[in-house]
Amino acid sequence: MKRVIYLTALILTGATTLISCRDTPEKETVIVKEVRVETEKAEPVEERKGILERTAEKVDKEVNKEIDEEIEKIGDDN
Repeated sequence: MKRVIYLTALILTGATTLISCRDTPEKETVIVKEVRVETEKAEPVEERKGILERTAEKVDKEVNKEIDEEIEKIGDDN
């Protein structure tokens, strides 16, 4: 009976030794560096406008030119 107990203890000790000797993956070390980013100046107002707004402004300018030409044709009423 002593042999069975010693043999079982030896097998359990050997099994735990083999299981515990596995390579454990090393934790990856993450290095964080601070970087300053210089931002550009604010965008001009025209670049922030949508395509419809820019198109409407161009059309308004053309219409205003035509109206000014018609006023010039009519002349000064004073």
